[in-house]
Amino acid sequence: MTREEKAQYIEDLTNDLKESGVFYLADTSELTVEKVNDLRGKCFKNGIRLQVVKNTLLEKAMNNLGNESLNDLKGVLSGPTSVMFAEVGNAPAKVIKDFRKKNDKPVLKAAYIEESIYVGEEHLDALVDIKSKDELIAEIVALLQSPAKNVVSGLKGQGSKISGILKTLSERA
Repeated sequence: MTREEKAQYIEDLTNDLKESGVFYLADTSELTVEKVNDLRGKCFKNGIRLQVVKNTLLEKAMNNLGNESLNDLKGVLSGPTSVMFAEVGNAPAKVIKDFRKKNDKPVLKAAYIEESIYVGEEHLDALVDIKSKDELIAEIVALLQSPAKNVVSGLKGQGSKISGILKTLSERA
């Protein structure tokens, strides 16, 4: 790779990191080409872009961002590293967990999700449980609708009782 190609690669990687609010660093070494292609397919189906990177170039791209919090990720940049770019915070974790049902890899090195950093494999289960923005909005809407539904059903139920009582009273009079 020439100096110009490396500079362009770092610039492209910097832009990818900047534009993506969610990326995971994983170890996909020892996976056969067939299994890596299978993983790429699962990633693609879930809106995730998988890219194998050189650690030194990824570190330079992180430095270009000037984000101090990314310094915590630099400690995991050893050995083969793949970056999983996603729009949804828990999507890569779900793909990794699902893929690991039949394989030993990929191993989660670290994750960056909307300014939060998770380092280590032990965070995988917690990352799977993170709710996406759409899931949180749906929960809030459901919570807001719940009291209104209760009031309406209460009025319907009580309204029929009241009309029944009024009808009985009017028939007596």
